[in-house]
Amino acid sequence: MTAFSRDRLEQSLARIADPSGEGVRACLTVYADAARQAADVSDARRKSGRVIGPLDGAIVTVKDLFDVKGEVTRAGSKVLASRGKPAAADAAIVTRLREAGAVIVAKTNMTEFAYSGLGANPHFGTPGNPADRRRVPGGSSSGAGVSVADGMCDIAIGTDTGGSTRIPGAFCGVVGFKPTVKRVPRTGAFPLSFTLDSVGPLAKSVAACADADAVMAGEAVAPLAAIDLKTVRVGLAQGLVIDNLDDTVSKAFSAALTKLSPHWKGSDVALDAMSYLQSANARGGVAPPEAYAIHRALLDEAGDGVDPNVRMRLLRSANVTAPDYIFAVQDRLQGIVAMDSVFDNLDVLVMPTVAIAPPRMDEIATTDAFAAINARALRNTSIWNFFDVCAISLPIRLGNALPVGLMLVGRHGEDRKLLAIAAAVEKMLGT
Repeated sequence: MTAFSRDRLEQSLARIADPSGEGVRACLTVYADAARQAADVSDARRKSGRVIGPLDGAIVTVKDLFDVKGEVTRAGSKVLASRGKPAAADAAIVTRLREAGAVIVAKTNMTEFAYSGLGANPHFGTPGNPADRRRVPGGSSSGAGVSVADGMCDIAIGTDTGGSTRIPGAFCGVVGFKPTVKRVPRTGAFPLSFTLDSVGPLAKSVAACADADAVMAGEAVAPLAAIDLKTVRVGLAQGLVIDNLDDTVSKAFSAALTKLSPHWKGSDVALDAMSYLQSANARGGVAPPEAYAIHRALLDEAGDGVDPNVRMRLLRSANVTAPDYIFAVQDRLQGIVAMDSVFDNLDVLVMPTVAIAPPRMDEIATTDAFAAINARALRNTSIWNFFDVCAISLPIRLGNALPVGLMLVGRHGEDRKLLAIAAAVEKMLGT
């Protein structure tokens, strides 16, 4: 960070407070006084030559499901806001960010309970997409994507259970990173799925995401390794992930591959391991019954106060049996092994992040329309949570009128390698 933190913070606070902007919908809690104090402390360190790392003085937002000591954690829900108890401590990642000198300016809006890929929230309002305010921002980390794209922060921290950092990254035209689950601690993050939840950043560059990821993972922050794309073994994913793309996504994805093709050698890859995902989904899946178990008591006691689209998705798993869930978990474990073997011959898989461009809010106004469009939004991203690999969405800006994302997928545990490859692709795409 070159400019003083306090100056950049005041610019961020002005954007959040701008009545003509999306701050009131993107940021549910604003920590103006505490952020000013943190920024001043960071600037004092900078003036004395004691900068503690690249996040020292960075303006950061955190998703509404992370605990902040003394506050009720809402997770985008008015029911939780009224029934919850104040957190006894900060979430693990909040503590690590503060220790790295980050200035936490706000908690950001989200789909209630993080259970949708579109980002709609009827309780606190849906932030308008930065490219077209009539359109959804993507979710569930909706406020995270908008806060980065609209300059309310440098870095936003979200979670990703089925695409919730990558979809708003793609829809808002920023970078969204989903790490291998075990990489970042989830202590103090309100859960959606005990198995699939992961914690990841959104920012305007891969480098900023890499810095935030390293801090949250408890690693020393270092520059990404320089990568020559000509040495990277690139797999162009075939099958479901490139079927039925809308026109905007199809053209942008083709343009991105055309621009990248002189710089790498790609080969088509059939994803046979997908059969394990299909088997698990036929049994009811892994994340859906876990989400229902987490929220079952609340639905019984105060279900009428829950977003109807979220409530409907949760209740669909009410009758999943214990044997079906257990065997779905076994399907996943076998699938992880099968997908890992794909990376014996590849370094990265490539595909569109989302099959559709951001839909208009009026297009998801009915329950049936919402369910159909939400399923299309989650289709490509949710695959990779099931297989517990790392994945990142990069913005494609090659003449497309609406934001489109290019997704790169890396091997389980090879997060830094994926980030280094993504930085090289980002440079070649000119984003």
